[in-house]
Amino acid sequence: MPISPHGSMLKDANPQTLSAGLTTSIWFLVGSLPLLIAVAERLNASNAHTASWIFVSYLACGFSGIGLSLYYRQPIAIGWTIPGMVYIGTVAGQFSLSEIVGANIVAGLIITVLGGFGLGGFVLRILPLPIVLGMFAGGILSYVTRLVTATIEDGVIGGATIAGYLIGRFLDHQRLPPLLLALIFGGVASALVSNGQMPTVNWVAPSIIFPDVTFSVAAILTIGLPMVILSAGLGTVQGLGFLKSQGYEVAANAITLIVGIGSTISAIFGGVPTIVARSAGAILASTEAGPSQQRYVGAVVASFSLVVIALFAMPLASLVGLLPKAYVVVLAGLAIFSALQEAIEKAITSDMKSGALVAFCVAATPFSLLGITSSVWAIVAGLIMSAVVEREALSSASGEQ
Repeated sequence: MPISPHGSMLKDANPQTLSAGLTTSIWFLVGSLPLLIAVAERLNASNAHTASWIFVSYLACGFSGIGLSLYYRQPIAIGWTIPGMVYIGTVAGQFSLSEIVGANIVAGLIITVLGGFGLGGFVLRILPLPIVLGMFAGGILSYVTRLVTATIEDGVIGGATIAGYLIGRFLDHQRLPPLLLALIFGGVASALVSNGQMPTVNWVAPSIIFPDVTFSVAAILTIGLPMVILSAGLGTVQGLGFLKSQGYEVAANAITLIVGIGSTISAIFGGVPTIVARSAGAILASTEAGPSQQRYVGAVVASFSLVVIALFAMPLASLVGLLPKAYVVVLAGLAIFSALQEAIEKAITSDMKSGALVAFCVAATPFSLLGITSSVWAIVAGLIMSAVVEREALSSASGEQ
């Protein structure tokens, strides 16, 4: 059931929710858009096809996120699976674009069926929350370690961004949230060290192009099934698991159904399956994003930015070069820091701390085995560890679920 609203969205908006939404918007623009364009180039997609792909995919994610966040009054951001996008790039030479489109359509339909038949909630119920949180923490750990590296490489911008964050934590004032000050301090530092060079803007108007579709058994097995695992079994489970750990009553089946429909629509135009965004959720649902009943505002702001990106995708991609890498990396790491801390605390203080720790270590190690990323193997390893040394706790968790 949706949470009854306690007031209008304007009343619920505050500096914390807005700064979280703005930070996530920057991440959506700089963290995912260039990757999508790079993979489209590897697939030899035309500029018009790429613009169509971005337009439909981002529009579907944006409207889904806005609708779900407003309906449930929860910070539900919908994005697309970045590991899945990377995986598509690795098989670009093995299958034609039409075969990849067909495999992704099948993946979207499978995810839709999972949600329609109530299996989305079943997947979330059978996975113990401590192990999911361990996997979640391991998966986002790299954002914080990259923060350290980026600050060492660019001490001016990274240091200014961190200084703003620390001042906000020290002042501890609701109207001056740490992320907002980090945005301002880092932005000012970026402007001061900018060389004033403007990139060439590549304007391609939004359009809709239907690519050719080929349903190949080999492509479905090689691409479609891994996409289901990476989307419904990994990305969405992590995103919903963190929401659940924050005290939200998650409508897993309904959300999985919406994600499946969005995945199918995106795939028809060449896109990959959508997910409940893990990284965005770590920013929008953390304690630093404001009171729990008001955090949905940040998700609406971030989701609206996806609509803007959809409309101006190609020129925005050209302007991404204006933002220094250190600024984006440090800002993302600071935004995710509290979510990482909370996930680790809840995972290692549970009755399944050994399984959670194993899941954390495996997920934090980037590797792929049999075409499946480490986060999926983290769940398997965590369950095995708990089954060996924490049998009672695992049994109790299964019974409660």
